[in-house]
Amino acid sequence: MRRSRAPRVALAACLGSFLLVVFYFQSSLNPAAEDRVIRTTWQGKAGRSPLQALYESDQFEQSSLQAVHQQRRELLSNICNRYTRKRRLLRPDDLRHLVVDDTHGLLYCYVPKVACTNWKRVMMVLTGQGKYQDPLEIPANEAHVSSNLRTLSEYSIPEINHRLRSYLKFIFVREPFERLVSAYRNKFTRSYNTAFHKRYGTKIIRRHRQEPSDKALERGDDVRFEEFVYYLLDPRTQREEPFNEHWERVHSLCHPCIVHYDVVGKYETLVEDANYILQLVGADTTVKFPSSSKTTRTTDDMTAQFFQDISPFYQRRLFNLYKMDYLLFNYSIPSYLRIR
Repeated sequence: MRRSRAPRVALAACLGSFLLVVFYFQSSLNPAAEDRVIRTTWQGKAGRSPLQALYESDQFEQSSLQAVHQQRRELLSNICNRYTRKRRLLRPDDLRHLVVDDTHGLLYCYVPKVACTNWKRVMMVLTGQGKYQDPLEIPANEAHVSSNLRTLSEYSIPEINHRLRSYLKFIFVREPFERLVSAYRNKFTRSYNTAFHKRYGTKIIRRHRQEPSDKALERGDDVRFEEFVYYLLDPRTQREEPFNEHWERVHSLCHPCIVHYDVVGKYETLVEDANYILQLVGADTTVKFPSSSKTTRTTDDMTAQFFQDISPFYQRRLFNLYKMDYLLFNYSIPSYLRIR
């Protein structure tokens, strides 16, 4: 009797795990059942969802902007087909970065250090039922409060499937090393980021600095960029825990070879791409994407300076670590790297 129960218990456990997997490309629900699960009233023009607005416009003569975004989609698909031989299935935990706007039918995968604070502000305006009017009036820290925006991981499996198929999915990306240097500058060179200094800085200094001072070991507030690079390349780092989202690769945060993004925006064309999405949404003309006036923004020239003291050996290893982001989003090897 005991022996016969074991297989049944194992089978039940397997089925329990199986049900947690997201099959948005193979949902068991028919369209009528999906409508009963979720009834969304599109707020865009002519009652069209943003997804309909995007792909219906593709059937007519394209503008130059539409053609650019179609090329980005096609490149992303081609690279995924070339380099992703075995596609795994999505788990709900993979969807923590996908912010949901049920009012307009949007899914936004936020990537830290790629204007995500301003995009979260815009999403709060779009989903706030009039509570928020101007994105810039929302304090930055409030934009990052998790309860202010829902993510796709919070929904049931049928609801997740429905949204992945029916909503417009968009992402914003940035030149990978420029984003990396921006994360380093923000988290390790700003005096107010004491949490990062304690959490990561002390560990980095302890492992990658010869004869560190007691003060450095205690405070962790003077991490050098080369030490940060050594930390990223240290095999122990990812064995112990995943990368922090601020320097995690975009393909690991947003899974662009599993979630098929309809719009790939770029930091380099931020305002133009943001306005394109708001146009597809049919957002009120008063909703404007905030323009940045910061003069301290990390630039390509600034990034090149940080890499001057990194040896070609470590430059190559770091590039290989972020190579998929370069390929997927069509960024060239930086001219300042000495890896050719």
